Amino acid sequence: MMIAPTLLSLAEQVRTGRRTARSVVTETLANIQQLNTATNAFIAVDVDRALADAEELDRRVMNDGPIGALAGVPLAVKDTEDAIGYRTTYGSQLWSQEPVATRDSVLVARLRAAGCIIVGKTNTPELAAKGTTDNPAFGVTRNPYDRTRTAGGSSGGAAVAVATGMVPLATASDGGGSIRIPASACGLPGFKPSLGRIPDGGPTPVDWHHLTSRGVLTRTMDELIVVLDVVVGPEPTDLRSLPAPSMPWTTEVAAQSLPRRVGWSPTLGYAEVDPQIAATCRAAVERLAADGVEIVELPIVFATDPVNTWMTLVASYLKRSVGGRDQRAMDPEVRGYIGIADHVTAQQLIAAEDDCHRINLELVHAFESCDLLLTPTLAFDPGRIGENDARFVRATYPFNLTRSPVGTIPVGTSATGMPIGLQIAGPQHADVAVLHLMKHLEHPTT
Repeated sequence: MMIAPTLLSLAEQVRTGRRTARSVVTETLANIQQLNTATNAFIAVDVDRALADAEELDRRVMNDGPIGALAGVPLAVKDTEDAIGYRTTYGSQLWSQEPVATRDSVLVARLRAAGCIIVGKTNTPELAAKGTTDNPAFGVTRNPYDRTRTAGGSSGGAAVAVATGMVPLATASDGGGSIRIPASACGLPGFKPSLGRIPDGGPTPVDWHHLTSRGVLTRTMDELIVVLDVVVGPEPTDLRSLPAPSMPWTTEVAAQSLPRRVGWSPTLGYAEVDPQIAATCRAAVERLAADGVEIVELPIVFATDPVNTWMTLVASYLKRSVGGRDQRAMDPEVRGYIGIADHVTAQQLIAAEDDCHRINLELVHAFESCDLLLTPTLAFDPGRIGENDARFVRATYPFNLTRSPVGTIPVGTSATGMPIGLQIAGPQHADVAVLHLMKHLEHPTT
């Protein structure tokens, strides 16, 4: 993995003319060519388009034209997100012959307007439906810490592209842990905002509209918070978009205090967890106690594993997405999810939506005794490629059902050398509190 300059320093150099966007992009493209073969993070790169966009930005800099806060920052786009000139395949052969996009998604448009230069699309499991990144169309994305292991999913290509230093910034999304899982697996901070903070919208309905939050992946918390300030805010075509924050999150996070009490729940009440991972996360929690934060033990947060509720919703969303397309070339696991929807009635789908209310009530009850909730992000090390064991991702999807802000921050390394992430969940719309604690834990003093 490369040691690369931060996106903040790159943007400052380009804005001030100390470096051209073309030189930044040229270096990025060389990094991708050198590193991507080993990990398969990128599935499409457009060299000519990226260089042309960089040269146009350089002309604006020379002519004192409009320059955004992220001027010249190379950007990778997850292949579930539209970017002009690229085909959006959703990691699926079913969309492999679709026309290239003629408009950007809302998230990509905001990043482009801030000065980012799109260099390519990153790999994702088919229809972003798994916690591992592999698909019949583009193959397996490998973990940079151990190439025999998965990078996590569904934003696995994005996480690997950032973790290896190929790019400083990538778009991501999280409908069941798809930002937090690969971030934890690849040693990055990862944050799923409250549903609606980063809007979706556009000319077509949102895919997993009750579950998925858009987001980004960066190497550091400072970078993450600056980028979030660029992309949060309302969008009239997104029914779920939230109002803009009253002040920039960079300001709010800096002014935030540590929580008085945090809840520690290693299993959430239902998940088996590797003892060493639990102990490593517990040690990070105890560092908070040394900072004066009260630790509240919460053996049970959710009375039962909410996976069936999550799967009922996801299966129905996937069936809608595929429609009448021929499913025979699909990933058999994803095809199996769609088969579940064949037996879901309208009444059962509504019951699953109603169940989100009950699950949220359980979380609200937990927050009566604490300000934030902490738990291991991944219950086990990311699995070996080819394994089909979903136990390692059982702690992430409840917080999509409740639409909560939730992040992961690296806190250690397992016996096998894999990163360990601590998951931090907050009450409704408490994004700033989660981000502040993530930043506090980013560089431990002990």
